Amino acid sequence: MRMFRAIDASGSALTAHRLWLDSISANLANVNTTRTASGGPYRRKVPVFAEILDKTIGGYEDTGGVRVVEIAEDNSAPRLAYQPEHPDADEEGYVAFPNVNVVREMTDMLAAGRAYEANLAVADAARNMWGAALEIMRG
Repeated sequence: MRMFRAIDASGSALTAHRLWLDSISANLANVNTTRTASGGPYRRKVPVFAEILDKTIGGYEDTGGVRVVEIAEDNSAPRLAYQPEHPDADEEGYVAFPNVNVVREMTDMLAAGRAYEANLAVADAARNMWGAALEIMRG
């Protein structure tokens, strides 16, 4: 129903931002992982968002929601550190560490957390408005 559009949009954004926070957590947990099952260092994961569109007769209509299209890998170069004693060092003594920057991840965590809180406030405000409207109709 169209009357719940704000709650639906806010709910989809809450889900997307929770997934973003999960990706940040995985990135931080693997900041020093130099060897993965696929070989090489861990690659930073980034969610890709897209708006939710409903197909109509004349094209597409914006429904006001967001969804995660994919979890992409950041293709930036790994961090190289000279550690010849490390078991994953190359022939020159350099170790390829993940392309995860802790400061960037913490900044993204703050942004995702604030966006999550804002969407939670939108859902709460919409719920309160509908509750007040029902009280007026009862009265």
